[in-house]
Amino acid sequence: MSTSNHFDLHGKVAVVTGASRGLGQYFSRALAAAGADLVVTSRNKTSVTECTAEIAAMGRNALPLALDVRDRESIRAMAEAAFAHYGRIDILVNNAGCNIRKPALEVSWDDWNTVVETNLRGPFFVAQAIAERMIPRRYGRIINIGSVTSVFGYAGLAPYCASRGGIKQMTMSLADEWGGHGITVNCLAPGWFRTEQTQVLYENRAWLDYIQDRIPLGRPGKPNDLDGAVVFLASDASEYITGQCLLVDGGITTGATKATV
Repeated sequence: MSTSNHFDLHGKVAVVTGASRGLGQYFSRALAAAGADLVVTSRNKTSVTECTAEIAAMGRNALPLALDVRDRESIRAMAEAAFAHYGRIDILVNNAGCNIRKPALEVSWDDWNTVVETNLRGPFFVAQAIAERMIPRRYGRIINIGSVTSVFGYAGLAPYCASRGGIKQMTMSLADEWGGHGITVNCLAPGWFRTEQTQVLYENRAWLDYIQDRIPLGRPGKPNDLDGAVVFLASDASEYITGQCLLVDGGITTGATKATV
């Protein structure tokens, strides 16, 4: 195979969870543009109608399915329906997530459970359900979506940071366990991107100035900045990469500021 074909996803089937909005839609479109057919999920199946139509307009197939990652039976039903429809699953983008911003002293028991069950427990059992169908074929690409908080801690985000740190560690464990079955497992960790989930932060000019001062490239991420990374990790171009955390963060994790030396 020539190098130019390593990123080609024609003939592959990708599942993207949390595809009703934000980065999930961008991941879905990027994979479709590279040639993949899609399963796009959301808690409410009608929420992915727009995404499904966009993928169809690109000439790719898209199957919308309901998925609540906090419900194990919902996870099992989604995996069974996806496999029944396509007969194979090659790629999983474990994207569904949530956040609750509160000072640590105000975080309730239910707040913690909501965030950690959605961002960590759910992705594990989604990966389990999909890997069961990848292992017999000895091929799979699992991409767990993390965050800059997979490696950094921020005030007011304790449950979220815990869940994203856990995703990074879970990724390494699954990579070790499933590598012998031809499955790679990696973590794609975006930095600060403007989505519905982070919109409230971007309305705070002082916070935006603070963050931009710490990003060497001088700006928050744009959703399409992740296109190349997700296609890379989903494709044969990354076949010898597993257990890694790929930060797409404009360099914020260098810990630098723009102050002159």
